[in-house]
Amino acid sequence: MDSRDSFLNMKNRRIHPAWIAAGITWLTLVAAAGYRSAPSVLIVPLEESFKWSRSQISLAISVNIILYGLTAPFTAALMERFTVRKVVMAALGTVSIGALLTIFMTKPWHFLLLWGVIVGIGTGSMALVFAATIANRWFVKKRGIVVGALTAAAATGQLIFLPGLSTLAMNHGWKSVSITIAVAAALAIPLIWWGLAEAPQDLGVKPYGANQDWKQPEKNIEPYAKTAIRVLQKSSRKLNFWLLFATFFVCGLSTNGLIGTHFIPAAHDHGMNEVVASSLLALVGVFDVVGTLASGYLTDRVDSRKLLFAYYLLRGISLLLLPSILFSTVHPSTLVFVIFYGLDWVATVPPTINLCRNVVGPDKATVVYGWVFSGHQIGASVAAIGAAVLRVKFGDYSISFYIASALCILASFAVLKITSPSGFQV
Repeated sequence: MDSRDSFLNMKNRRIHPAWIAAGITWLTLVAAAGYRSAPSVLIVPLEESFKWSRSQISLAISVNIILYGLTAPFTAALMERFTVRKVVMAALGTVSIGALLTIFMTKPWHFLLLWGVIVGIGTGSMALVFAATIANRWFVKKRGIVVGALTAAAATGQLIFLPGLSTLAMNHGWKSVSITIAVAAALAIPLIWWGLAEAPQDLGVKPYGANQDWKQPEKNIEPYAKTAIRVLQKSSRKLNFWLLFATFFVCGLSTNGLIGTHFIPAAHDHGMNEVVASSLLALVGVFDVVGTLASGYLTDRVDSRKLLFAYYLLRGISLLLLPSILFSTVHPSTLVFVIFYGLDWVATVPPTINLCRNVVGPDKATVVYGWVFSGHQIGASVAAIGAAVLRVKFGDYSISFYIASALCILASFAVLKITSPSGFQV
């Protein structure tokens, strides 16, 4: 028995191995957050280094985001068909190689291919689908809080990486950012290989909180692409799926695509130092951790539709006020936005995942979430390129913030139309 086997098959455990799986997943997602944080840090340095337009740079980011989303449902099926460990290790390797090769690029299409396509596919093969898979496999009780904690890992990574990446870009050039991301992704690979068990039954235990009569789900043996398409066909016949897809489209548009990509450039347009702006965005991550953990806790206790109504409505209000509180220096109103918006950043994820279980049942909930998450990333992709185009045309980002605000308010009322099938908790 090698050291890895002895670690994963310890006798007389004081901690349920589900928590070990969740902890390793959390650490991996924190490391992976480095490359999710990079786009907003790279826009201004790439503009200055290559004289590329903001829309050219944002196009690669937009492609990255949309591939991140469209890959997700197939990845969820891949994880069922093969193993989580193999898929995540391959994804981390792809990201590491793609990020490292960007240091040799000289033209916009190089950035589009490397960052947009290669890193986009790599990132789409893990992240929130990875978190949802681990939560669904390992937990029966505490699933909401676990999803919240794993989702918050991205915000924690943002907190750790953003100020440092921004400082690196300013002091050592944008290539140092690419190298750092490549190294962070590569270092996460042995952590997955050594520490992550595939499923509770592999260790001879039940998922955390499972009853004595719990039975192991049957292993999926059909081709992974067929599983993903079949789940989409079945889900697409239900209004609940399209309501979740559309509202998560707005979620992605108003977070990763708009604020995550363009907050630092928008603050730079108002004269704010990039390191200060990146620190504010990292501070959003601090409050995001609090908000997402609280959302996970509430998802186990409160109707998910009511939670989503509150989250989208509050986000819409905060975005409506943002154009009037961006200054060259940090004002109290700016900090209020950071706190308010941060608490709401990805609080939508735990209740959305919970509602995905209602669409076709819990056995394919992760694949359903993969398709709903693709809507999130399509929305983020639209905002990443759309906000850049509007900024070039009108000179600032105000109209983009107002559009996102209106869509969030519409989404808050749309989620109330989601119905509750008999036998499922929302």
